[in-house]
Amino acid sequence: MRRFWPVILVAAGFLLLLAGSVYDVIFAGIPDQDPTPEMSARYAHHASIASLTRWLGFGIMVCGSVAGIVRFRVRRFGSPLVS
Repeated sequence: MRRFWPVILVAAGFLLLLAGSVYDVIFAGIPDQDPTPEMSARYAHHASIASLTRWLGFGIMVCGSVAGIVRFRVRRFGSPLVS
């Protein structure tokens, strides 16, 4: 389990990215052409939730990728802090 935590982070980030996209398609969808104020508020609410979920997924994927690269570098070349 300890060996695979960067991969788990990347996978979790990808799943959040995918979930945000699916949420956007299902709940927000394409905005109406001439919406009422209530419809506009509902669309904005669901679109912001989908956007936040996608950005969180992207951030978690980036963190997992950076952690994997750092872990590989430390294992391959040793700690950069030791001279």
